[in-house]
Amino acid sequence: MSDLSDLSDRKRVYLVRHGEAAASWKESLDPGLSELGHAQAKQTAELLHGELTASELPKTEITLLSSPLLRAQETAEPLADAFGLSVQLEERFREIPSPVPLAQRQDWLRSFMRQQWPQQDAALHQWRDNIVEATEALSGTAVVFTHFLVINALVGWYRGHRDTLVFWPDNASVTLLDDSSGPLAVQSLGEQMSTVVN
Repeated sequence: MSDLSDLSDRKRVYLVRHGEAAASWKESLDPGLSELGHAQAKQTAELLHGELTASELPKTEITLLSSPLLRAQETAEPLADAFGLSVQLEERFREIPSPVPLAQRQDWLRSFMRQQWPQQDAALHQWRDNIVEATEALSGTAVVFTHFLVINALVGWYRGHRDTLVFWPDNASVTLLDDSSGPLAVQSLGEQMSTVVN
Protein backbone atom coordinates (compact mmCIF):
# COMPACT_ATOMS: atom_id res chain seq x y z
CA MET A 1 0.00 0.00 0.00
CA SER A 2 1.15 3.52 -0.70
CA ASP A 3 1.67 6.50 1.59
CA LEU A 4 -1.45 7.44 3.53
CA SER A 5 -0.61 11.14 3.98
CA ASP A 6 -3.13 13.86 3.16
CA LEU A 7 -6.07 11.46 3.39
CA SER A 8 -8.47 14.11 4.62
CA ASP A 9 -8.92 15.65 1.18
CA ARG A 10 -8.74 12.45 -0.82
CA LYS A 11 -11.04 9.57 -1.50
CA ARG A 12 -9.56 6.16 -0.78
CA VAL A 13 -11.41 2.86 -0.91
CA TYR A 14 -9.79 -0.27 0.52
CA LEU A 15 -11.40 -3.39 -0.96
CA VAL A 16 -10.82 -6.30 1.41
CA ARG A 17 -11.66 -9.76 0.19
CA HIS A 18 -13.12 -11.95 2.95
CA GLY A 19 -10.94 -14.50 4.72
CA GLU A 20 -11.04 -18.20 3.90
CA ALA A 21 -14.60 -19.49 4.11
CA ALA A 22 -15.54 -22.51 6.19
CA ALA A 23 -17.31 -24.09 3.19
CA SER A 24 -17.01 -23.89 -0.59
CA TRP A 25 -19.39 -22.30 -3.10
CA LYS A 26 -21.03 -25.66 -3.78
CA GLU A 27 -21.53 -26.50 -0.09
CA SER A 28 -23.15 -23.39 1.38
CA LEU A 29 -24.80 -20.17 0.25
CA ASP A 30 -23.56 -18.22 3.26
CA PRO A 31 -20.68 -19.82 5.18
CA GLY A 32 -18.75 -18.04 7.90
CA LEU A 33 -14.97 -18.05 8.15
CA SER A 34 -12.77 -21.05 8.79
CA GLU A 35 -10.19 -20.98 11.60
CA LEU A 36 -7.62 -19.84 9.03
CA GLY A 37 -10.05 -17.24 7.73
CA HIS A 38 -10.38 -15.70 11.19
CA ALA A 39 -6.59 -15.55 11.48
CA GLN A 40 -6.37 -13.89 8.06
CA ALA A 41 -8.99 -11.32 9.05
CA LYS A 42 -7.07 -10.48 12.21
CA GLN A 43 -3.80 -10.09 10.30
CA THR A 44 -5.36 -7.77 7.73
CA ALA A 45 -7.04 -5.75 10.50
CA GLU A 46 -3.68 -5.27 12.20
CA LEU A 47 -2.14 -4.08 8.93
CA LEU A 48 -4.93 -1.63 8.12
CA HIS A 49 -5.26 -0.38 11.69
CA GLY A 50 -1.52 0.27 11.83
CA GLU A 51 -1.42 2.14 8.54
CA LEU A 52 -4.54 4.19 9.15
CA THR A 53 -3.47 5.02 12.71
CA ALA A 54 -0.03 6.08 11.47
CA SER A 55 -1.70 8.45 9.02
CA GLU A 56 -3.28 10.27 12.00
CA LEU A 57 -6.62 10.17 10.25
CA PRO A 58 -9.40 10.61 12.84
CA LYS A 59 -11.42 7.43 13.15
CA THR A 60 -14.55 9.50 12.64
CA GLU A 61 -13.41 9.96 9.04
CA ILE A 62 -13.15 6.21 8.40
CA THR A 63 -16.18 4.31 7.12
CA LEU A 64 -16.39 0.52 7.39
CA LEU A 65 -18.79 -1.29 5.08
CA SER A 66 -19.48 -4.95 4.47
CA SER A 67 -21.38 -7.25 2.21
CA PRO A 68 -24.24 -8.75 4.23
CA LEU A 69 -22.80 -12.23 3.74
CA LEU A 70 -21.41 -13.79 6.91
CA ARG A 71 -17.86 -14.38 5.69
CA ALA A 72 -17.47 -10.69 4.83
CA GLN A 73 -19.02 -9.53 8.11
CA GLU A 74 -16.73 -11.81 10.12
CA THR A 75 -13.71 -10.48 8.21
CA ALA A 76 -14.74 -6.94 9.15
CA GLU A 77 -15.08 -7.63 12.88
CA PRO A 78 -11.40 -7.36 13.94
CA LEU A 79 -10.89 -3.96 12.30
CA ALA A 80 -14.22 -2.68 13.61
CA ASP A 81 -13.23 -3.78 17.12
CA ALA A 82 -9.80 -2.18 16.80
CA PHE A 83 -11.28 1.20 15.89
CA GLY A 84 -14.43 0.91 17.98
CA LEU A 85 -16.51 1.52 14.87
CA SER A 86 -19.70 -0.06 13.61
CA VAL A 87 -19.87 -1.74 10.22
CA GLN A 88 -22.51 -0.65 7.74
CA LEU A 89 -24.02 -3.49 5.73
CA GLU A 90 -24.27 -2.65 2.04
CA GLU A 91 -26.27 -5.03 -0.14
CA ARG A 92 -24.59 -3.80 -3.30
CA PHE A 93 -21.24 -5.29 -2.22
CA ARG A 94 -22.75 -8.81 -2.08
CA GLU A 95 -21.15 -11.54 -4.24
CA ILE A 96 -22.43 -12.12 -7.76
CA PRO A 97 -25.92 -13.63 -8.04
CA SER A 98 -26.16 -16.85 -10.02
CA PRO A 99 -29.26 -18.11 -11.86
CA VAL A 100 -28.65 -21.77 -10.96
CA PRO A 101 -29.15 -24.04 -7.90
CA LEU A 102 -26.39 -24.24 -5.28
CA ALA A 103 -25.12 -27.59 -6.60
CA GLN A 104 -24.48 -26.03 -10.02
CA ARG A 105 -23.10 -22.71 -8.79
CA GLN A 106 -19.42 -23.64 -8.94
CA ASP A 107 -19.65 -24.75 -12.58
CA TRP A 108 -21.63 -21.62 -13.46
CA LEU A 109 -19.01 -19.41 -11.80
CA ARG A 110 -16.15 -21.13 -13.60
CA SER A 111 -17.91 -20.53 -16.91
CA PHE A 112 -18.64 -16.89 -16.03
CA MET A 113 -14.99 -16.26 -15.20
CA ARG A 114 -13.94 -17.36 -18.69
CA GLN A 115 -16.28 -14.87 -20.36
CA GLN A 116 -16.39 -11.15 -21.11
CA TRP A 117 -18.84 -8.49 -20.00
CA PRO A 118 -20.48 -7.97 -23.41
CA GLN A 119 -21.70 -11.59 -23.16
CA GLN A 120 -23.56 -11.02 -19.89
CA ASP A 121 -27.28 -10.44 -19.45
CA ALA A 122 -28.95 -7.30 -18.11
CA ALA A 123 -29.18 -8.63 -14.55
CA LEU A 124 -25.42 -9.07 -14.25
CA HIS A 125 -24.74 -5.67 -15.82
CA GLN A 126 -27.09 -4.18 -13.24
CA TRP A 127 -25.20 -6.02 -10.46
CA ARG A 128 -21.93 -4.48 -11.67
CA ASP A 129 -23.50 -1.03 -12.14
CA ASN A 130 -24.82 -1.16 -8.57
CA ILE A 131 -21.34 -1.96 -7.23
CA VAL A 132 -19.77 0.94 -9.14
CA GLU A 133 -22.55 3.27 -8.00
CA ALA A 134 -22.03 2.29 -4.36
CA THR A 135 -18.28 2.79 -4.68
CA GLU A 136 -18.58 6.17 -6.38
CA ALA A 137 -20.94 7.33 -3.62
CA LEU A 138 -18.30 6.78 -0.92
CA SER A 139 -16.31 9.70 0.42
CA GLY A 140 -13.14 10.10 2.45
CA THR A 141 -11.54 6.83 3.55
CA ALA A 142 -13.66 3.69 3.34
CA VAL A 143 -12.84 0.04 3.97
CA VAL A 144 -15.17 -2.35 2.15
CA PHE A 145 -15.25 -6.04 3.08
CA THR A 146 -16.47 -7.92 0.07
CA HIS A 147 -15.91 -10.73 -2.42
CA PHE A 148 -13.67 -12.06 -5.18
CA LEU A 149 -15.88 -11.16 -8.13
CA VAL A 150 -17.02 -7.83 -6.66
CA ILE A 151 -13.38 -6.75 -6.51
CA ASN A 152 -12.82 -8.07 -10.03
CA ALA A 153 -15.85 -6.15 -11.28
CA LEU A 154 -14.50 -2.91 -9.84
CA VAL A 155 -10.92 -3.39 -11.01
CA GLY A 156 -12.17 -4.35 -14.47
CA TRP A 157 -14.47 -1.33 -14.59
CA TYR A 158 -11.87 1.21 -13.52
CA ARG A 159 -9.22 -0.25 -15.83
CA GLY A 160 -11.56 -0.64 -18.79
CA HIS A 161 -11.25 -4.44 -19.12
CA ARG A 162 -13.83 -6.49 -20.99
CA ASP A 163 -12.95 -9.75 -19.19
CA THR A 164 -15.04 -10.70 -16.17
CA LEU A 165 -11.91 -12.00 -14.40
CA VAL A 166 -8.92 -9.65 -14.36
CA PHE A 167 -6.94 -10.92 -11.34
CA TRP A 168 -7.10 -13.39 -8.45
CA PRO A 169 -7.34 -11.51 -5.12
CA ASP A 170 -6.33 -13.75 -2.24
CA ASN A 171 -8.32 -14.20 0.95
CA ALA A 172 -8.12 -11.11 3.18
CA SER A 173 -6.08 -9.25 0.55
CA VAL A 174 -6.42 -5.48 0.16
CA THR A 175 -6.93 -3.71 -3.17
CA LEU A 176 -6.78 0.08 -3.10
CA LEU A 177 -8.70 2.63 -5.16
CA ASP A 178 -8.00 6.34 -4.81
CA ASP A 179 -8.43 9.66 -6.57
CA SER A 180 -4.96 11.11 -5.97
CA SER A 181 -4.35 11.49 -9.71
CA GLY A 182 -7.84 12.59 -10.75
CA PRO A 183 -10.92 10.35 -11.01
CA LEU A 184 -11.11 7.29 -8.77
CA ALA A 185 -8.71 4.63 -10.07
CA VAL A 186 -6.92 1.43 -9.06
CA GLN A 187 -3.87 2.39 -7.01
CA SER A 188 -2.70 -1.13 -6.11
CA LEU A 189 -3.91 -4.71 -6.40
CA GLY A 190 -4.10 -7.00 -3.41
CA GLU A 191 -1.96 -10.10 -3.07
CA GLN A 192 -3.04 -12.76 -5.53
CA MET A 193 -3.98 -16.33 -4.71
CA SER A 194 -2.41 -19.55 -5.93
CA THR A 195 -5.23 -21.97 -5.01
CA VAL A 196 -8.94 -22.35 -5.73
CA VAL A 197 -11.45 -19.58 -5.04
CA ASN A 198 -13.59 -20.00 -1.90
